[in-house]
Amino acid sequence: MNTSANRPLRLFSALIDACISEKYTIQRLLKDAIAGVTVGIIAIPLAMALAIGSGVPPQYGLYTAAVAGIIIAICGGSRFSVSGPTAAFVVILYPVSQQYGLSGLLLATLMSGVMLVIMGLARFGRLIEYIPLPVTLGFTSGIGITIGTMQIKDFLGLSVTTMPEHYVGKVMALVQAMPTLDIGDALIGIVTLGVLVLWPKLGLRVPGHLPALLAGCAVMAVFMQMGHPVATIGSRFHYLLPDGSQGSGIPAILPQFTLPWAATGGHGLSLDLVQALLPAAFSMAMLGAIESLLCAVVLDGMTGKKHHSNNELIGQGIGNIITPFFGGITATAAIARSAANVRAGATSPVSAIIHSLLVILALLVLAPWLSWLPLAAMAALLLMVAWNMSEAHKVINLLRRAPKDDILVMLTCMSLTVLFDMVMAITAGIVMASLLFMRRIAKMTRLTDVPGEYGADECVLRISGPLFYAAAERIFTQLPARSGHAKRIILIWDRVALLDAGGLSAMQHYIEGLPTGVELVITDIPYQPLKTLARAGVQPIPGRLSFYGSLSEALMDPQPR
Repeated sequence: MNTSANRPLRLFSALIDACISEKYTIQRLLKDAIAGVTVGIIAIPLAMALAIGSGVPPQYGLYTAAVAGIIIAICGGSRFSVSGPTAAFVVILYPVSQQYGLSGLLLATLMSGVMLVIMGLARFGRLIEYIPLPVTLGFTSGIGITIGTMQIKDFLGLSVTTMPEHYVGKVMALVQAMPTLDIGDALIGIVTLGVLVLWPKLGLRVPGHLPALLAGCAVMAVFMQMGHPVATIGSRFHYLLPDGSQGSGIPAILPQFTLPWAATGGHGLSLDLVQALLPAAFSMAMLGAIESLLCAVVLDGMTGKKHHSNNELIGQGIGNIITPFFGGITATAAIARSAANVRAGATSPVSAIIHSLLVILALLVLAPWLSWLPLAAMAALLLMVAWNMSEAHKVINLLRRAPKDDILVMLTCMSLTVLFDMVMAITAGIVMASLLFMRRIAKMTRLTDVPGEYGADECVLRISGPLFYAAAERIFTQLPARSGHAKRIILIWDRVALLDAGGLSAMQHYIEGLPTGVELVITDIPYQPLKTLARAGVQPIPGRLSFYGSLSEALMDPQPR
């Protein structure tokens, strides 16, 4: 079976499959160009908003979309994925940028890229299959809640001197700052958000991001004509020009090569810094792997094509290794932009490359205009992203219809993501889900009577279900009561698909405790349990333990063997 996870490892797999293995025509190029421009229009404001949300100036989001978008499209394993900064990373990147500055964030991104390449080489491409839905839904919803909360300050123009580190502190600070609400910023945010919400109802193919920003800018123009100042990208962010003078907003220059640890505010490369950034880098790598593979699975369902999961991890890793050298922050496949790419008619990774070229063009040509974008409008964009990421309809559906165990896992992951961090949430969620799953499976293993005519001292029972450590102890504990005073206890194992070390230990403990003159007979042993017994060197014990191929053989030969 040639699944996406066990295909050969090779670079450029998506590009080769889409543009070389399949004939690439002028018509396909035109479709890719239209899709690339469409996604680029969406990506430009989002990249800036996500950079601001991550605690760095907006141009670094554009650098990420430009550089990582091209590299991952060329090297990756999913032909329709569009990579760049994503909302999921904001909750991880913001604390890193605040504590270690831009240089620390770029170094952590580089480290996460190395981890992603290792994951791909180790063939961890099926990682997404082992993370239960309640876990992914819980942490993505939690991230959505956190991102949404972080945008309230700019959305309403609140004056918050210092934003606390923990979520509860953030909420308290925002509530206390409500009297400082700025009517201009609030109206800009509300109008922008309103257009974003209502635009899809018009049924137009044009993405709503650009009209929403234009509407917000129109409201800003009215307030500025009235002499009311409005917070913009240009008013908050500044940069140094080569001549030493200071510029406002976004510099109209291409990404420049620089060592990540020597970027603005950098203190050089040291082992202590690397060790300090390891937890954050691991979080970035894990989230990048999950989101990129989840995105690829969604796109496969939309298009009928198959991605190369391990190659996609390697491509994502290479992108995150190279991008920090050009000022780009952490990147991964963006589900919303990738889905828009497919809907716009993309046929290959060329569309993602064109999207990145459009971002570069905007950086060079539109930088002075982008500096006038109001921060409240950018916050409105992220609020919409946070809402979409929370997948509220799926959360409500799960709360209504799912088993209580799944609800508990989802709510735990959501709470831990909001109150602590994503890695703790995923770890706790997977552990909880695994334990609850094992409890469910253990309950499925049971003893049942087998009707028939047997000897007066014979008891025939069937074990149905896996004999693993969570179930075997219970089964063999019940066995004395179920077998009564029988001298020959026959267990049919035809429905025992699994026997592990715990099950073997429970069986041996039961045999050791058998009264004198009582024999355990096991029949119809499937391949896996038989292999486990053979590997453990379990042999028949005259008068205490014997094995037969079938129940009929055991009944015809009452002598132990």
